[in-house]
Amino acid sequence: MPTSVNDEIKAEKIELRKNIKKTRSAIDRVKKFDFDAEIQSRVLALRDYAKSDILFTYISMNTEPSTRALIYAAWANGKKVAVPKCSEETTEMTFYYINSMDDVKSGYNGIMEPDPDTCEQVKDYSHGLCIVPGLSFDAEGYRLGYGRGYYDRFLKHFRGVSVGLCYTSYLKWKLPRGAYDVPVNLIVTEQYTRACTR
Repeated sequence: MPTSVNDEIKAEKIELRKNIKKTRSAIDRVKKFDFDAEIQSRVLALRDYAKSDILFTYISMNTEPSTRALIYAAWANGKKVAVPKCSEETTEMTFYYINSMDDVKSGYNGIMEPDPDTCEQVKDYSHGLCIVPGLSFDAEGYRLGYGRGYYDRFLKHFRGVSVGLCYTSYLKWKLPRGAYDVPVNLIVTEQYTRACTR
């Protein structure tokens, strides 16, 4: 039984995560492919993308908006690509540059992560474009993540532009949020791009 505001927020987020994961896994594959193509086109059309020399991005899992075409496009555009490695011990996230998909392997929770033994660690987080995953986002850029807070801790110190990818049907007007939640600057869906914060 929730005993505080924080407990109530956590309980609400847990229920939202469960519902969204269930419905997102049932999206028609053809429809998802079309949605992903629209999202990718909108990201590549961003002025912030054109100005950035580094693309910070996760490597998408099956039900997430795909980031793989964005990664290949960034390489083709002469940009560096950096992907995160999560530490379960510290619950911190560190980005490493990758030059091909051969530089990644299955890591935390089955997520594709860079091999720190062969990849160069990113030292400068003062610029670049960061693609942020989320089960849902709201009108102010706050996100419903997967519950460990990796991206909130990272975005607190990131000084570039953050972009949340989300299917339109999973956008909310206002999500439950805690004191440590950090909003993204932009949200890109298959239907539109929304500026949230700067």
